[in-house]
Amino acid sequence: MIATLSAVYCAAIGAAAAVTPLRTGDLRLFAVTMTCTVVSTELTRRVGEPTGMTRDVYAIFDLPAAVLLPPLYILLQIGVRQILSQARVRHGTPHRRVYSAAVVGLAYASASVLVRAAEPLLPGGGGPGSGTQAVLWTVLVAGCGVMRIMLNDWLIAVAVRGANPQASLRPIMIGTEAQVGDAAELCLGMLATFTAAHSALVMLYALPLVIWQQRSVKHKQLVDAARIDRKTGLLNDPTWRSEAADEVARAARTRTPLAVAILDIDHFKRVNDTYGHGAGDAVLAAVAATTMGALRDGDVIGRIGGEEFAFLLPYTEIPEALTVAERLRQVIPRITVPAPSPGAPAPPSVTVSIGVAAAAAATWSLEEFLRLADTALYAAKGNGRNRVFAITASTAGASGDLRPRPIISPGGTGGNGSAAA
Repeated sequence: MIATLSAVYCAAIGAAAAVTPLRTGDLRLFAVTMTCTVVSTELTRRVGEPTGMTRDVYAIFDLPAAVLLPPLYILLQIGVRQILSQARVRHGTPHRRVYSAAVVGLAYASASVLVRAAEPLLPGGGGPGSGTQAVLWTVLVAGCGVMRIMLNDWLIAVAVRGANPQASLRPIMIGTEAQVGDAAELCLGMLATFTAAHSALVMLYALPLVIWQQRSVKHKQLVDAARIDRKTGLLNDPTWRSEAADEVARAARTRTPLAVAILDIDHFKRVNDTYGHGAGDAVLAAVAATTMGALRDGDVIGRIGGEEFAFLLPYTEIPEALTVAERLRQVIPRITVPAPSPGAPAPPSVTVSIGVAAAAAATWSLEEFLRLADTALYAAKGNGRNRVFAITASTAGASGDLRPRPIISPGGTGGNGSAAA
């Protein structure tokens, strides 16, 4: 996929270069958009760039090049920016830089071709104009931007899903913050395009805004990266404990139900010893993605140890919490874990043991919830693994019989039953 799309990108540059005449006006506008891109990249490089999938605001200068110039120029602009980012911002994996350039460049070039085909159909024959003509033209520009976003996200999703079918793309592509960011970037890009259509040099006034916005976006991404476990995409241990403690305190104040569970991958050391640590990382990522996909947006999920995950279920009655845990126990062994690298053997499927501490209205602290969930987890592992054990309390402040008990299904091997202490 990466090689194919990269080849198409290079071929597109060659084909566009063969049919694009050099015009002074086009070169002048391209020099301005390229200057803005280089300056904004250079002035924000010290902020750094997190690893993995990231978002930026460079489309504010990409949109004018895509709409106002032949497709060749946006293809070149995207490529130059990726080269500059690789050389001056962060030395990432080269093939990923090439793929990023191909994805964004081809998405913009496709949108550019359609805009240039549709523009003559506008009243007045195209161009920004004024009044109704200006409104219709900006709608066409917005369509170009939306098309770029959709094509870009689709191509990225295909690549990520190919590498990890269980990966969750919801937060970075269709989450509320991502959508608001896309909308703001598109609106600023439209204003820059409208301005550049009248005077390319006036677009330089957008530089301070873009630099400030890009620094803010990168800073937030770096702060978020400090909260996230890199191997799984879940909250890391300190962050999970902080957010979970807030939820437990809220539940204690409002006397609402809450459950905390610890999930442990059975015989995980065997995976590392037999297939290598790359395979172990693939298993961790697959289990994390499956767990995240099975839970709700408001649930708090984190990696708290080598092969241990914890999740907190707010506003969740005891039977529902036990059902969630049992459902995870049944689903995870069905995961197909991808090979960590081409030619490497795919890791085997894994099972999990889960310990649950659930309360209808308990006044336990987070540490007490974790201690009880850990006790239930050890009971599950001590009884053959691939099981869910629970400690539950149906009344506030219950301190009686808090022994871990198995969740028994009608078939006798786990399920939705519960035993309240």
